[in-house]
Amino acid sequence: MNDKPHLDEEALAELKDVMEDEFDLLIQTYLNDSRSRIETLRQALADNEPDLFARAAHSFKGSSINIGAPRLGDICVEAEQVGKAGALEQGPAVLARIEAEFREVQARLRSLS
Repeated sequence: MNDKPHLDEEALAELKDVMEDEFDLLIQTYLNDSRSRIETLRQALADNEPDLFARAAHSFKGSSINIGAPRLGDICVEAEQVGKAGALEQGPAVLARIEAEFREVQARLRSLS
């Protein structure tokens, strides 16, 4: 089980200090981009495109870690590895975990603004 937090409160506090009035926009942009990345992951599975699945997971990993969502970042690492290995039969399960963790992160981020 992943023992990392859903949100890294310290990282978010630093982002809020740096971004000031733009923090809410940053969060909204991350949430919108994340929904798009999840859709890309779904489409990559449907089209049997492991390279696209890996690239989308890699991109989602980076943005999640940068926003302070380490658990989601870790699940995206797993998804990236699935894509790189061409093991898309594991894709639906890891995507389901990404979607569940994203819902949790989204709810927690929205409670901050």
